[in-house]
Amino acid sequence: MELRQLRYFVKIVEQGSLGRAALELDVGVSALSQQIAKLENELATRLLNRTTTGVTPTSAGMAFLHHAQLCLRQSENAIMAAHRGRMSGYVTVGLPPTTATVLALPLINAMRERYPDIQLHLVEMLSGHLATQLNARQIDLAILFQLEGGKRWSVTPLLDEKLFVISSPHLPHAPRGACVQLADLGQLPLVMPSAQHGLRSTLMTAFERVGLAPNIIMEVDGLAVLMNAVRAGHAATIQPGAAAALKGESGLSVVEISDTHAGRRNLLATLPDDELAPAALAARLVITDVARQLVIDHQWPGASWIDDVAP
Repeated sequence: MELRQLRYFVKIVEQGSLGRAALELDVGVSALSQQIAKLENELATRLLNRTTTGVTPTSAGMAFLHHAQLCLRQSENAIMAAHRGRMSGYVTVGLPPTTATVLALPLINAMRERYPDIQLHLVEMLSGHLATQLNARQIDLAILFQLEGGKRWSVTPLLDEKLFVISSPHLPHAPRGACVQLADLGQLPLVMPSAQHGLRSTLMTAFERVGLAPNIIMEVDGLAVLMNAVRAGHAATIQPGAAAALKGESGLSVVEISDTHAGRRNLLATLPDDELAPAALAARLVITDVARQLVIDHQWPGASWIDDVAP
């Protein structure tokens, strides 16, 4: 069995077509088909179902896909470690944009101090996309806000975040004072992430509980652009404490939502322990320690630590 055969197989499953996979891999369809046939002969089982519309993995193929993806990632990590000589490991950590604003730099600092020979790769994207990357073994760890059923992950609840209304002080209907209830926000124009974002789902559920539909006039999936729209006075937004930490440099009004059910839980999800390299295990420990210290030092606004997290 060769690594290129694993690479070919994974690409075919991703593309759902031998022709599209061949274009992506820059090999001939005939050569690609021959390599898959050799792989199936060696395994003595069929991995792909061929149809007139494309290819799909068999049940054996789905089982094989999981391990093929892991083998490819481990081989890439081995190449990276060899190229860097002194490096003792490589780990990829996924952070949602709001979480990255408060956690990314302290995490980088702590990893450089405690494990300087581990190469850290940070990926910043929406939590839903991070879950997909975790399933595909493209990242080792991620901060998520929602869990998908049936996934073989190791999950540790880290902290709960309160939500805040962030707005220009001059925006009509913007709340005043230290706190506000969701029921009082019906007229407030909002700019929010789209439905694929975990925060949007959390927000809609919270509004449904008070029998109110939020007045969302704009959707923006990039945190920087979203906050620029808020600064420009086009609309307010509802964000967790990590995004509220930006208020010092923006001059924005930040008002806590007092509803007890309005909040977001941060979950540290990783590949199963038996699939994690030592570098990833070390990074998981550092993430937990750094997040806890940020909460203790009041550097994560609106966050409360979940006490039963293992040290």
